[in-house]
Amino acid sequence: MKNIWTIFSTDWKNIATNWVAALLIGGLTILPSLYAWFNIEASWDPYSQTDQLPVGVVNEDKGATIRDKEIDVGKELVTKLKKDDNFDWQFTTKDKAMDKLEYGDYYAVIVIPENFSEKLSTVMNDEPEKSQVQYYVNEKVNAIAPKITEKGASVIVDQITSNFVSEVNGTIAELFNDLGVELEKDLPDIKQFEEYVFKLEKNLPEIHDLISSSYNDSKRVSTIINDVQGLLPQAKNVTNQGLNTIDETTAFLKEAEQRLNELAPKVEEDLKKAQQTAQDVNAFLSEARSADIDLSSSKAIKDQISKQTKESNQQLEEIEKLLQQLKEQQQNSQSGNETNGEQGEGNNASQQSIDQAIKEVQAIQESLSNIQSDSTELETLLSEQQGEIDDTLKTLQNKSKSTADQIDAFVKEYNNNIEPKVLAEIESAKQTLQNARSILGEVQSTIPEVERILANTEGNIAEGQDILEYMLNEYPYVNAKVNELADRIRDIQGETDINEIIELLKNDPAAEQNFFAEPVQLNKNALFPIENYGTGMTPFYTVLSLWVGALLLVSLLSTEPHHSNVHRNYERYFGKLATFISIGILQTLVVTLGNIFLLQIGITETIPFIAFGLLISVVFMTIVYTLVSVFGDVGKATAIVILVLQIAGSGGTYPVALLPEFFQSIHPFLPFTYAVDLMREAVGGMVKARVQTDLLYLLGFLLLFLSIGTFLKGPLSKGTKKLTKKSRESGLFH
Repeated sequence: MKNIWTIFSTDWKNIATNWVAALLIGGLTILPSLYAWFNIEASWDPYSQTDQLPVGVVNEDKGATIRDKEIDVGKELVTKLKKDDNFDWQFTTKDKAMDKLEYGDYYAVIVIPENFSEKLSTVMNDEPEKSQVQYYVNEKVNAIAPKITEKGASVIVDQITSNFVSEVNGTIAELFNDLGVELEKDLPDIKQFEEYVFKLEKNLPEIHDLISSSYNDSKRVSTIINDVQGLLPQAKNVTNQGLNTIDETTAFLKEAEQRLNELAPKVEEDLKKAQQTAQDVNAFLSEARSADIDLSSSKAIKDQISKQTKESNQQLEEIEKLLQQLKEQQQNSQSGNETNGEQGEGNNASQQSIDQAIKEVQAIQESLSNIQSDSTELETLLSEQQGEIDDTLKTLQNKSKSTADQIDAFVKEYNNNIEPKVLAEIESAKQTLQNARSILGEVQSTIPEVERILANTEGNIAEGQDILEYMLNEYPYVNAKVNELADRIRDIQGETDINEIIELLKNDPAAEQNFFAEPVQLNKNALFPIENYGTGMTPFYTVLSLWVGALLLVSLLSTEPHHSNVHRNYERYFGKLATFISIGILQTLVVTLGNIFLLQIGITETIPFIAFGLLISVVFMTIVYTLVSVFGDVGKATAIVILVLQIAGSGGTYPVALLPEFFQSIHPFLPFTYAVDLMREAVGGMVKARVQTDLLYLLGFLLLFLSIGTFLKGPLSKGTKKLTKKSRESGLFH
């Protein structure tokens, strides 16, 4: 231990007594801090200086028209960029801008093409096209500048996009607001439409049944029409025959009426004669009763009565024949009416009157026959007994009187009822036949129209059958779609309320436009705030300066003591190590205190920052010194190689996740990894667990290289000396 102290104290005594050595050591103490300070200052806040980067802007946009509204996005962008100081915007032509970019005067050029606004306007078309901004960059001018200018170009695109989205969404918001108002007005109709859909869904089976029934009925109607069309010729014939029959019956009635008019006077005359005969018989019998009857003249009386009754019977028979003829005429008339579909109720009444008249005539004939028989009986009685003559005459008188009365009553009945009724019925039958003929005439004239209608109806029914058949074929599709629509409406009703949709659509267009101009605001919440980029790079450059300081020391100072009385390798190792560490501590105090007070870096934990720096300096100096002390010039080269690997693989500048796989794999084995992380904890704010981890790993590196120096310096010293001697013999190394 004494020898170690002797080596250490002697080195500092020599420094203190030799002004050149003191000056060199002073330079080695300050020089590493300059390396850190210059780099930190240079990277203090480079992004705040982008206004000095010249970027060319070329506007070739010719504008466009959207719904009668002129737009010129390129012109608006130029106006805004002239007020923007993020970059040194240079507005020029494309040729001049490309020349300056190629020469290096511009770091980038942004070109707005002539169809920029035109393509933006296609947003209103069915197939919108994206507008493009051409961005040119000269990447050989600087490694970082293209990334910065690219960020500027992105800002321009984002600004255009934001403004465009704001305008478009403002327009859409106005349309949505109008749509919401219209929906609110049409809400009763929408509700009614929903009810219609549900009602249609419910009634579709019944509609299907009706269509099927109509289709079947149309087939039956077609058959009926065909049958009717087949019967029309027969109907024509029947109508023509009916008209002929009516004409014949009318003519027959006229003839009957004329005959009746001709017979009526004769019938009346014959009835009067029969009545007079009955009266004469009655008068004759009265005289016969009142006078003495000559029985010998009974035969004459009988002959007289027989003659008169015979004449009356002949007259009555003539009347009966006329009535029979009239009856036949009435029956013929009735038969004609029935053939033409007429009901002859009046004819029936007339026939009943004629039949009654015939019966009455037959009754009178019978009475006259009785009188004639009685007259025969009178003759017989006169020959037998006179006493009964009076009774017989009385009976004859009564019968003749009754007959006369019957004839008288029949005459009145004939004159008052039979003849007028028969004439009236004939006239009624003629009128009925005339009406029937008029109807049949209309039927006859209507048959061609019926034929035409039936032909048209047959065509319409055929067309209707096609439509009904099409409807039946399409029914499954319609049924499925209506049910699908109804289910969708029910789903929508279950998922949301149309009133909520209306409220969603109704909005303030200006507020919506402002919202879409910046729909998301980024609120930065820094967990461990860092003032600027230079502060963030302070841990890396500080640690790097400590390693560089160690390299400078081993390059200029000897790692071997010049005291010949010290022979133990570990004493020589630790003696010179103490000198190197002491100088490294001075380097660390200069750089850390300079960061705090000279650069005024915002360090959260100043005391830990200095303490961590001192520990890191001890670890780094031990590593570098041990490599050179044990391995000589090979150790120097090894220390430089480790430095290079640590700059790239420690994650001091770029996140480890962005590094190549090789550097990611060596990252956990590099002292820089834990030194930079430990200094970051002091600069930004400490997490105790990370500090403990970093300290453990750094102490582990310290113990490792102390062990190497302690146990390997002696065994490897002879070989190291030979390598050093051999290298110096070349005249290239000192």
